Amino acid sequence: MAVDDLLEPPVPVLPAPYHTPEREALQKQAREFAASRVLPVADELDPRKGEIPRDLLDEMGELGYFGITVDREHGGLGLGAFEYCMVAEELARAWMSVGSIIARAQGAGTAVADPRRRAVLLRRSARGQWIGAIALSEPDAGSDLAAVGTRAVRDGDEFVITGHKRWTGNAKAADFIQVLVRTDDPAPGEKRSAGLATVVVEKERDTFPAGITGRPIDKIGYHGFVTWDLEFDGVRVPVGDQLGAGGEGFADAQAWLNIARVHTAARAVGLARAAVEDCVRYLQRRHQFEHPIGDFQAVRFTLATMAARVEQARAFYQNVAHRLDLGEPCEREAAMVKLLATEMAAEVTADGVQLHGGNGYTTEHQVERHWRDARLTTIFEGTSEIQRKIISDRLLPRSPLG
Repeated sequence: MAVDDLLEPPVPVLPAPYHTPEREALQKQAREFAASRVLPVADELDPRKGEIPRDLLDEMGELGYFGITVDREHGGLGLGAFEYCMVAEELARAWMSVGSIIARAQGAGTAVADPRRRAVLLRRSARGQWIGAIALSEPDAGSDLAAVGTRAVRDGDEFVITGHKRWTGNAKAADFIQVLVRTDDPAPGEKRSAGLATVVVEKERDTFPAGITGRPIDKIGYHGFVTWDLEFDGVRVPVGDQLGAGGEGFADAQAWLNIARVHTAARAVGLARAAVEDCVRYLQRRHQFEHPIGDFQAVRFTLATMAARVEQARAFYQNVAHRLDLGEPCEREAAMVKLLATEMAAEVTADGVQLHGGNGYTTEHQVERHWRDARLTTIFEGTSEIQRKIISDRLLPRSPLG
């Protein structure tokens, strides 16, 4: 079959009641940018574990993707979780890292005490000039963030931070590192999370400040930015760079994770959709037994199920994002959509590799990248097991075990 005769896969459209002309235009812009600019970069750099180029990040800043949820007063697009997730899906369809890097702005690291500095940082965030790294996890504190042991001891007008953080993506390239620390131990009868706070460490791009050393973690996927294991040894930070009110670090981290889970669902949909679209094209090109392999029922049915699952997950994340924009907390629903969309993506991209046969197990086709990246979505921002715990605890509270 000639290339010109290939049927192109259908592209997602915004259904009612979510469709507006403005959203449609934003979706189209993000889709075209992902196809023309992001995908060629991903194809070139992902096999070499290369980082997202700075010029690509600058283009994204000009388009407003780092400030989708930042208000217009501070230079952002002034939009909500729906648009944020919609753009993330389009970008992740090309390279998940690009769909992820926008989460490291959106006003992150700006809620400092000084309102004038906060306004400056918000404007920088919206332009993509205040892109951060989030240091939550530690070697012994991943799913259990209440176990964080990194200390921030007050010394006059400064905190002195000492500890060990793990899984800190983009740490060296970032403009700041947002660190979950312990400023106090819980008092008797208090929750284990009492005494946690979030502090911003401002830094120069592509360097670590005095007191921070880093070791890159060699990952099997999720290339585009480097993930770091960090040691903090007497890092000094102004007290005014603590985010939010004192003692609310754990609540802040949990609120951030709630939105991050819907964002992760959208990224997972982008990856699974990429596998479907790639398979639609491949199954028409690949011939066996004198037919395109897309003529065979077993193959066709697998593709049909893949496509149906992607549509289902998209509808779910759009619903949850819409409800978040209405002000609903959606803790249970965010966990549900993260669980279902990411498990779907891991399975659909694996099916995509299978439909490519031996060619799917090479780096000659993009489907192996979708597969590697999708597998991670079931782990970060809370594992599938943690999502099941969140959901079940809200459905069926437990009695103390005797």
